[in-house]
Amino acid sequence: MLKSISLSAIFCLALAYANAQTLTMPPEIAQAYAKETRSLTGKPGKKYWENHGRYSISVTMAPPDRTITGVEEITYFNNSPDTLHSLNMKLIVNVHSAGGRGGVGANPDAAIKVDNIQINGAKADWDNSKAITTNQMVDLKSPLMPHDSVKLNIAWHYLLNKGRGREGAIDSTTFYVAYFYPRVAVYDDYKGWDTQPHTGSLEFYNDFNDYTLKVTVPKNYLVWATGTLQNPTKVLQPDFVKKLQESMTSDSTVHIATAQDLANKNITSQNATNTWVWTSTNITDVALAVSDHYDWDAASVLVDDKAQRRVSVQAAFADASQDFHHYVQFARNSLDWFSHNLPGVPYPFPKTTSVQGFADMEYPMMVNDSHETDLVFAQLVQDHEIAHTYFPFYMGTNESRYAFMDEGWATTFELLIGTAERGKASADEFYKRFRVTRWINGSHDKENPIITPSPDVTFGAGNNAYGKPSLSYLALKDMLGDELFKKALHTYMSNWNGKHPIPWDYFYSMEKGSGKKLDWFFNNWFFTPYYIDLDLEKADKTSAGYTLSIKNIGGFAVPFDVIATYADGTTEAFHQTPIVWEKDQKNTSVAIKTSKEVKSITLDGGIFMDANTKDNTWTAKSQ
Repeated sequence: MLKSISLSAIFCLALAYANAQTLTMPPEIAQAYAKETRSLTGKPGKKYWENHGRYSISVTMAPPDRTITGVEEITYFNNSPDTLHSLNMKLIVNVHSAGGRGGVGANPDAAIKVDNIQINGAKADWDNSKAITTNQMVDLKSPLMPHDSVKLNIAWHYLLNKGRGREGAIDSTTFYVAYFYPRVAVYDDYKGWDTQPHTGSLEFYNDFNDYTLKVTVPKNYLVWATGTLQNPTKVLQPDFVKKLQESMTSDSTVHIATAQDLANKNITSQNATNTWVWTSTNITDVALAVSDHYDWDAASVLVDDKAQRRVSVQAAFADASQDFHHYVQFARNSLDWFSHNLPGVPYPFPKTTSVQGFADMEYPMMVNDSHETDLVFAQLVQDHEIAHTYFPFYMGTNESRYAFMDEGWATTFELLIGTAERGKASADEFYKRFRVTRWINGSHDKENPIITPSPDVTFGAGNNAYGKPSLSYLALKDMLGDELFKKALHTYMSNWNGKHPIPWDYFYSMEKGSGKKLDWFFNNWFFTPYYIDLDLEKADKTSAGYTLSIKNIGGFAVPFDVIATYADGTTEAFHQTPIVWEKDQKNTSVAIKTSKEVKSITLDGGIFMDANTKDNTWTAKSQ
């Protein structure tokens, strides 16, 4: 059995796995394949495991007081083959105690203060003066054995942060509350405990857990959260329960709570406080929003034709924000398009809620978006955040280590749905302006390969997370064709939804799903410091047309069009997929067939913008 294999034997096995394929693997990744928790077929290995938690969380707040008070019971299941002597607890909001994202100043009161913690009923050691970072290791008095569980009971409080962050006080009586509870960090098969500090820039890595979330607020406060509301009749007046129920089957927007309703203060049950209850299963996190003056709109959309499953689409916003009055229909379009086109997987959760805040940030079943005066841009931002439903929330990727595994896909889907919404020219122009231009017109002598772990990227972190990987996904789509690309993507998603894929799982799943040898392509795009720069060195006249000699100075295996301009003023495009670089990624020869007299030939990459377009054109010599 594996437990009896020595470390040196594991290392030898890891090397054997690494040498059996052509994509470089760090030792900890190769070891996972050697231990058979992952497989070169792209599927989880026969010994794959992941840990799981069951969370029952109750939080209380009374705006404008920003104190958040919570109690939780966590049952944590150790499905690993390892004996755990401690648990690493994630305290994400502690980022504010050391200065948060966007230069927000340090605020010690914003750090979580644990008032009590018990493990299996016994008081555990916890020192708030030391638990000031986003990781806190807690020793277990009795080890947690493989396939056993441990129960934690924790009471805590903290002061909700102010400012334009991912969570915090949007205004004095509107709160967006996220990352608000102590949780057990991921313990996985390739790195063990996730101890990467959260510093406010990179994102998150969570296990798939089950949640019961109870939120207690004063009367006249509305609450929106991840999950399915279990007690609408207890917290809402009958007329508003009826509107909520009506929205569940309505294509048209139902105005559940309007500005006038809010002014009348007759929406919620008129108890001193109300406790709203949500449940969600097999999901990576929960978030919530509260307000006493936000409008509440809702409708629904059919996402699964076969099962006839509809999803609730909701929005919470200030009445004066005209863009948010469109958000329910924008989101209906997003869910419809993503479910039926790409990724072409029915939206996997029962609800999505868009809340007006500051972050332009995704959460399971929720987005926190800024108010925008430009409706086109507002829809694009919402499309991007909802696309994250699939990556990282359905696929469980490690955003904090491999940001390109979620941001690159959201950026790709943003372009594709934008093409459907606004047309190719408009979507391409936006994509080039926001995702490619700054990178391609910058310096390329310090490029980091995309595969570089996100904390280790020293140059162009945003490019490595967004634009470059998105271009790789689009280049692969161009090379495989839409149908085969979708088949391969579905293979990857089927293999790894609800689990924790790493880049190699993506590489091998796509290769298996497409039936194509793709190591050369993935090595080119992910393991090199390349960029995009083609040089049309010459064009030789042949009996059938022209043969072009093209040098790939930048190195990336990109698609491009050969644009022939004829003597009569007409043009013709000859599309080349990345397959032209399979045999030689630095030089290629392309033959174009034409009987017409050519005046000039230009290489045009479209969204695959070239760093130096001056050498992209060949002009025929005058006769």
